[in-house]
Amino acid sequence: VQLQASGGGLVQAGGSLRLSCAASGRTFSGSGVAWFRQAPGKEREFVGGISGSGGSTDYADSVKGRFTISRDNAKSTMYLQMNSLKPEDTAVYYCAVKPSGFWGVSRRRSDYDYWGQGTLVTVSS
Repeated sequence: VQLQASGGGLVQAGGSLRLSCAASGRTFSGSGVAWFRQAPGKEREFVGGISGSGGSTDYADSVKGRFTISRDNAKSTMYLQMNSLKPEDTAVYYCAVKPSGFWGVSRRRSDYDYWGQGTLVTVSS
């Protein structure tokens, strides 16, 4: 699976951005997917995940209520809608996909075999 993330950019605090991640190479409808992020000098952390069917989601406490993850299996694309952005949301955001057949949501980086190249989100105060 090849993943292409897009949608990052510079936004003022309180603003919104929508990230997209398009998958190619095989269908990802049978796999759980997630967004992670990595700020300078910090480890990559889980942001949000969604199950293969889209029926289950999970979010980090730091983004709950502000970010929404979704997916369109027909388009093999996942999204991250980010609202009420804060300067501490500044990071490179990565999309990730589990191996085929692993439907569930999880927070562990090691559960994801495929990673996008990352898209930079910068939130100014």
